Amino acid sequence: MPANRFRSRSYRRTFKRTPGGKTVLRYKKKKPSKHVCAECGQLLHGVPRGRPYEIKKLSKSQKKPNRPFGGYLCSKCARKLFKAEART
Repeated sequence: MPANRFRSRSYRRTFKRTPGGKTVLRYKKKKPSKHVCAECGQLLHGVPRGRPYEIKKLSKSQKKPNRPFGGYLCSKCARKLFKAEART
């Protein structure tokens, strides 16, 4: 019987084969969902998805695109916003 914390579906179950030939069940936290644009809801490119301890190991340039609103708006919506600001 697994420990109580592993009985919920917040953990992903994977089967691993040990060197002794047995197959054991391993529990791993699920990956977070992909980041989406705040305006249109489109998936954001260049933004990795991973657990916080994995993201922490990445350099700043790998965490989000290096442009204004990078990691928050998609490039199309950001371009639209810049044009609107320039026209007002």
